Amino acid sequence: MPDTVQPHAAAEAQLGRVPWAIQGELILNCNCTVFCPCVVSLGKHAPTEGYCQAWSGIRIDKGHYGDEDISGLNVGLLLEIPGLMARGNWKAAAFIDERASDAAYDGLVAIFSGAARGTTGLFKLLVSEFLGAERAPVTFETEGKERRLTVGKKIQGAVVPVPGKDPDQDIVAVNTQYWMGPDITVATATKGRVRAFGRVWDFDGRSAEICQIDWHGPET
Repeated sequence: MPDTVQPHAAAEAQLGRVPWAIQGELILNCNCTVFCPCVVSLGKHAPTEGYCQAWSGIRIDKGHYGDEDISGLNVGLLLEIPGLMARGNWKAAAFIDERASDAAYDGLVAIFSGAARGTTGLFKLLVSEFLGAERAPVTFETEGKERRLTVGKKIQGAVVPVPGKDPDQDIVAVNTQYWMGPDITVATATKGRVRAFGRVWDFDGRSAEICQIDWHGPET
């Protein structure tokens, strides 16, 4: 008999061929008590608490998925990693801006589940359980140096850069090989509340990151 491809496998293969790109800003707050060691160790050093729990927000200033414009949309993420980041076994969930069209929603789910390959393709390799994706009111606001993410009542977060000797210049880890981007601003959370997927987290005062992102796919 000729070889056959299961429908879900064929659909996944198709997702991995759609060109996409996202430019914007990402913020992240995790349970590490000091600046996340994953940035410079590339996941080879354990989080300060031995495991990672984090929320993240992405503001898409400019982007597309195939022919669908995704500029101006926001995405919230929930991440849970049991040990070393590089060892995988992550759990993840995505909250997609309720303003997204059906095509934009499908595209963003493909991107943030790793199915679209490219920059976020590592999710496909490292996430063992994708908890789900859902539409939600996702807002990403900037006031002064503070960035705020709100996902309804599920994520309420705010991060600010850690002050340096020169208050006009942020503390930045530059030229890293971190997957999110090479330059990561050292930050802290002024609010870090998660009430979603059975998780109840409060990470006020814990480690945070700010990163300008320029992601694309599907090339690996």
